[in-house]
Amino acid sequence: MNDWTSGYVAELDYTSDFFHDMTPTRMALATLAQGQRHGLDEAQLTYCELGCGHGFTANIVAASNPHIDVHAMDFNPSHIAGARLLAKEADLPNVTFYERSFDDFGDAAGLPEMFDIITLHGVMSWVSEENQNHIVNFISQRLKPGGLVYVSYNSQPGWAGAMPLRQLLTDHAANGSGPLEQRIDDALEYAETLREAGAHFFTQNPHEATRLRSMRTMSRQYLAHEFFNRDWTPFHFSDLAAKMAGAKLDFVGSSNIIDNFEDLCFTEAQLAVLSKEPDPIRREVIGDLMHAEQFRTDLFIRGKAPQTERGAVAGWFKTAFTLTRRYTHGPIKPEWRGTAIDMSDMEYDAFLKALAGGPATLHELMANGVFGHMTWAQITKMISILIGAKSIAPCLPADKAHRAREACRRFNLAVCNRAEELDQLRFLASPVTGGGIEVNRLEQLFLLARHEGHETPAAWAAFVWQILAPQGQRMEQDGRTLETAEENLAVLQARAQSFAARKLDIFVQLGLSLDEVDQPMGEMATSSAA
Repeated sequence: MNDWTSGYVAELDYTSDFFHDMTPTRMALATLAQGQRHGLDEAQLTYCELGCGHGFTANIVAASNPHIDVHAMDFNPSHIAGARLLAKEADLPNVTFYERSFDDFGDAAGLPEMFDIITLHGVMSWVSEENQNHIVNFISQRLKPGGLVYVSYNSQPGWAGAMPLRQLLTDHAANGSGPLEQRIDDALEYAETLREAGAHFFTQNPHEATRLRSMRTMSRQYLAHEFFNRDWTPFHFSDLAAKMAGAKLDFVGSSNIIDNFEDLCFTEAQLAVLSKEPDPIRREVIGDLMHAEQFRTDLFIRGKAPQTERGAVAGWFKTAFTLTRRYTHGPIKPEWRGTAIDMSDMEYDAFLKALAGGPATLHELMANGVFGHMTWAQITKMISILIGAKSIAPCLPADKAHRAREACRRFNLAVCNRAEELDQLRFLASPVTGGGIEVNRLEQLFLLARHEGHETPAAWAAFVWQILAPQGQRMEQDGRTLETAEENLAVLQARAQSFAARKLDIFVQLGLSLDEVDQPMGEMATSSAA
C-alpha cells in the first residue's frame, strides 16, 4: 500500500450506497422520540460527513435538503472526483467535497466554523487509533452546542468470534501477490481449505463457518473495506461512548427508532435483567451481550436538553409522515431481531389508508380520528414500528419540500441517465422525506422512458430493451437467461406493468418522478419535525 492510505484500502473503491439513518428527518425524529430537543427545525443547517466514500449519501442529502449546506470529505481522490462529478451533473450548489485526511480536514478552505450535524458511517472501525482521535478532535472543535453526531461502527461482542478469521484472511492477502481482488479470493479459498480440513476453529465456531460461506458471495469491494484494512476495531459500546465523551457528547439512543423500544428487542427474562441496571451505558453493553451485537448506529448530542412532556407531544404533532411503499390493506406482520411483532392491537389500517392520500401531520391524522381508541404510547410505538418496517417515513415540512423539488428532479434525472450504462446507483432523492428511496435499475429506466415521452408500460419495456440489447444484457426467468428478443420483451413488459400497478403512484407521491407535472406537493402537510 502507498503511504497516503494510512493502511486503509485504496486499491478497490468503496460501494456506492445510501444510508437511511443519516437522513436529517430521521435523526430529528429519533432524537425527539428519546425525549431530547434538537435544532434540526432551523431554516438553514450545516451538515458534515466524515469519510464519505463516493459521496452518494451526501449528494442525496444535499439534493433533498436545499436548506442544508452539506460538506463531505474522503481521503481517496477517485471517490471525491466521482462525488463531485455527480453533484455537477445534478447541479447541486449546496454540497462541497474535499479530498482530505482526518488530520488536516479542519484546515480546509471554505469549511463552516461549526456544524449542526456530523455523520460517519463505519469509519471509526476502519481507521487507526490516531485517526480516531483526529475525528474526535474535529467533532469537539466543529460541532455546535445542541448538535447531533451519527456514528455507526462494528461492535462487540458480535465480532469476537470472527477476529481470528479476519486475522487469517488479512495475513494471507498481505502475503499474496497480484491485484487485491484476486488476493481476497485466494484468502477466502485458503480459509475454506482449512475448514474442509477440519480446523477446530470452524467446528467449535459454526457461526464463523457460516460467515465464511456468506463472504464468498459478497462484493469484493465491500469485503475489501470491511475486512482488509490494516486497522479494524469492533468497539464495545462503553469504549466508543467514552471516546465521544471526550468531545462533550452524550448518548441519545439508536438512530434506528425501533431499536429504542426495549420490549420489542428483548425477551421478558432479558428485560428483567436489564431493569436492574440503572446506568444507561452499562445497560447498552448488557443489551449488546444479549444480542451478540455486530453493528450499532448511534446518535450523540453535544449538550442534552430534555423535552418537557408537552414539548415532546408538540414535536410529534407537527411531524408529517408518508407511505414509502404501497399499502395493500392486508395484515402487516413485521419482524425485528428475528421475532415477529404483534400489531393486532394497533389500528394501523385507517392510518395507512389516510397516508395513501398523501403526507399528513400526526395532528391532522388524530383530528381525523384515524387512530381510533389507541393511547398516545400505542400511537407513537406503532409509528416507530412502521418506520422500522420501511412502510412509512417522517417528512420534511412542506415549504422545505417544495424548495427541494427541482434539485431532486435534476439529481434523479442524472442517476437515471447513468442507469442506461450501469447498475450502480440504486436510490433516488425524495423531496418529501428529505432522503433516499431505493429504486432499482429497471425502475429507473422505466421512469426515464416515461420522462422521454413513452406513455405505456409496453413502450417503457421497448425503450429499456433498446438499451439492454446492444450491451449484451439479458433478462432472467426461472433461473434461465433469456436469449430471444421476444422473450426479453415479454418479461420486460410484465415488469413494466407490475411497476405501473404497484409502485408508480407511490413514487409520484414521494416526488421521484422526473417530470415536474407529477410532483404532488400541493396537498402535503404544512409542518414537520425537521
